[in-house]
Amino acid sequence: MFDMVKYGVIGCGMMGQEHIRNIALIEHAGVGAIFEPDVGMRAVAAALCPEAVMVESVEALLAVPDLDCLLIVSPNHLHARQIAQIADTRPLPLLVEKPLYTDPDDAALIEQIKQNYPAPIWVAMEYRYMPPVARLIHEAEAATGGIKMLTIREHRFPFLEKVGDWNRFNRNTGGTLVEKCCHFFDLMRLILRDEPVRVMASGGQSVNHLAEVYDGEVSDIWDNAYVIIDFSKGARAMLELCMFAEGARYQEEISAVGPTGKIEALVPGPGRFWPKNEPEPVPQLILSPRHTKAREIIELPVDPALLAAGDHNGSTFYQHQRFVEVVRGKGMPEVTLQDGAMAVAMGLAAQESATTGQAVLL
Repeated sequence: MFDMVKYGVIGCGMMGQEHIRNIALIEHAGVGAIFEPDVGMRAVAAALCPEAVMVESVEALLAVPDLDCLLIVSPNHLHARQIAQIADTRPLPLLVEKPLYTDPDDAALIEQIKQNYPAPIWVAMEYRYMPPVARLIHEAEAATGGIKMLTIREHRFPFLEKVGDWNRFNRNTGGTLVEKCCHFFDLMRLILRDEPVRVMASGGQSVNHLAEVYDGEVSDIWDNAYVIIDFSKGARAMLELCMFAEGARYQEEISAVGPTGKIEALVPGPGRFWPKNEPEPVPQLILSPRHTKAREIIELPVDPALLAAGDHNGSTFYQHQRFVEVVRGKGMPEVTLQDGAMAVAMGLAAQESATTGQAVLL
């Protein structure tokens, strides 16, 4: 028998609630304490976790005695300082939502924490664990004979409403190419097993939020972009992002191509955005060897209970399964602070390139 792993949760908005629902599906894991300052979100969290202690601050949460690990799901711009506060007060094993930080000035703080934090820190990158993406990561090198081109396309719905509308402004999110796309930059490094050297991007705000005004300030969050990244060993990667394409059958399409073949992962978005006049799309992996017509299509359906628990094709559950094992001392974080920091650095470089019209060297 395992002892129960008890989480302390900082932030219980939409994504925090998804984490809570998935933790509830894991045997011998639960939530012991929650800090959520918004009254409405706090009420939802209390209903999801009636056994959890509701506290009034991060300090109060860190003082709850019977916690085994911590989970940060607060707004993006709070992550770095909250990690530092935890490091100074009670450095338990930590799972922190992406992006790891938003302000370039916090890069040095993250580096200091990386050197000194005495417990495991895992950066939440759910896209790694979506079943077709996980299969692509595992099989891409063999299927392609060495990847030369990697393309990630996300056609999806606009940013959802968040508490206090914090996600409508670049200063809070780090910009769309950090907030949303750090997932994809993380996947590029992981799939290619290489580091980026040059970033070129074009992006902007074309359709969404153009007339939205908050406290006299117009929303400045981007809704589309192309990003091209050169990697040190010669591979090229491209991201195509469109956030006004909620009718798309597949939200994410990832393809890797090399001298011997092509491999693709097709991932549906949340069920509420699926086309209503067609059968529900099923996640797929497609293998297409060169010089042959022997294409293989592998369907990878997700357990309906996991689909009901969140918007990420079961990946939040799989991530927590692995994190709980790390908390129990069985393994190391699969997504490190270095991974999280590099994903942000690539996003910031893309934002800079799109703003200045110049390539950015890393």
